[in-house]
Order: sequence, then structure tokens, then C-alpha cells
Amino acid sequence: MTTNTVKISFIGFGEAGQAIAAGLQETGAVELTAWDILFPDAEGTTLRDAARKIGARCASSAADAVRGCDVVISAVTAASSLEAARSVAGHLHGQLFLDINSVSPGRKQQTAKLIDDTARYVDIAVMGPIHPARHKTPMLLAGPNAAALAPMMDTFGMNAAIVGPNVGAAAAIKMVRSVMVKGLEALTYECFVAAARAGVENEVMGSLAKSFPGLDWPAMVEYNLERMATHGARRAAEMEEVADTVRELGVEPLMANATVTHQRAMSVIGKNPEMRKAIQREDGSILKTVSAAAKAPQN
Repeated sequence: MTTNTVKISFIGFGEAGQAIAAGLQETGAVELTAWDILFPDAEGTTLRDAARKIGARCASSAADAVRGCDVVISAVTAASSLEAARSVAGHLHGQLFLDINSVSPGRKQQTAKLIDDTARYVDIAVMGPIHPARHKTPMLLAGPNAAALAPMMDTFGMNAAIVGPNVGAAAAIKMVRSVMVKGLEALTYECFVAAARAGVENEVMGSLAKSFPGLDWPAMVEYNLERMATHGARRAAEMEEVADTVRELGVEPLMANATVTHQRAMSVIGKNPEMRKAIQREDGSILKTVSAAAKAPQN
């Protein structure tokens, strides 16, 4: 990087890419380019409009996106992370390649090996909701190139910590942690939909409040269900990576696999117009709406 302006290319321009790009753009020290596999399609119109609004150039291809850039940020769906790296591997010339995708350590290592001869790979785990902090959301860095990236992230006011020199270390922390975080959301769904249908949700919350004092159970139930309804499809894909991670570590991913099922079910419920209205109202009606929308178990 020979100028004060850092040229950053995003491969994948969904919620995470847009949020990070918008935050970085406000620093005034970046030149942004975006590419998403949906750009050529009609459904990519919203993504292209978002890029233009942020001030990012819309590339015509993955190769065009990374041409002449200093940093590549891969922010695609979990299932597409390796293919995204493959799409640019032959067009990289020493750039920093930031893999922020929620995938297993094994997938991160595969990706690093794929681009090892053409770019400097960094394993990054995003450790919190991307909004409202955007580019300042806490992130963990790992791999031999993490130390080279950290000063630049500090310049942009980003909240990053290096966790080790081995690719996969940051991913392992995020993936294993997700067993608990996303699993608690799934438990919320299973416990409280059942409680609502039995008409005992208030009693269950009261009992739990005695066992876990300090937690606002009504608020937590609504929040967890909203997160699942809004992001369930992405969370289900992430939890499949979590299951792979746990399996790689010699643990049977029973809870992770069950979490996939509940997250995916909630992603369907999240498309229900009544569910979207309940989320927008913010009046505590999400549990009731989920209970009404959830399908009965199949015998």
C-alpha cells in the first residue's frame, strides 16, 4: 500500500459486507469496490443500489473487483466461501485476503491453502452482531499474516485482537462458541413455543428467573426469536459449519445438528407477513406469533 487511501474490495455484499463497507467509508481513507454473485441478476438490484449508496464501485466480475486493490474482504454465505476464494485466486497479487465467513477451521485452512501463493490470508471471526457497530464489531484475527493486518485495522478504529499464528484459531473460537449462543436461541424456540401452547409461558419464565436471576426472560425470549426469524437461514448454514467443527474435534454434534433444524424452521416463519409485523411492532407479541405460525410436529 503506497498511498494513504486503502483500496478495499468486497467479495459478497450482503448485510455484513454492506455494514462494514459503510463504516469504513465514513473514515474517508478508503476506496471501495463491491462484487456479489447476484449483481448480474434482477434480484441483485437491491445490492447494487446499496453499493452505490455507500459509495462503492460495482464491479463487473470477481476478477474486476480485486484488480488493483490492497485488501480483499470475503463476506459470502458459509456454503460459498471456498468458491468465492476460487473465483479470485488467479487474480490476486499479494493482497491481504480477509476471510470473515462463518465457517469451520478446516474450511478456513482449505481456503488459505487455495490462495496461499497469490495473497496473504487472514482468518477473521466476527464476534458480535454486525449492527450497530459495523466495522467496529469485535473481531478475532488468526494466521501468520494477522500481525500485518492489525495496524491497519487500528487505523480505521476497528476492534480486533490477534488470537494466534495458526489459520483456523479464530474460526474455532467462533464456531465452538456458537454451539452455546445459537443453541440457546434454538432452546428458546423449543421451550417457549411449547410453553405458549400449554398456556404456561409466564410460569416458566418465572421459574427460570429464580434459577437464573438477573436475566430478563421476556426480553430475551423476544430477542432470540427475532434473531432466528430474521437470520435463521444464515444461522442454520453457520451451524452446519459448527457441526463440522465439533465433529473434527471428536465430539458428536447432537446439539449443533438440532440447532440447524430449529434455525431453519424459524427462517421460514420469519418470512410470514404476520411475523414481520410482530417484529416491527416491538410489543412483545413475537412469541405468540411464532407459536401460531410454527408447524405441528410430524408423526
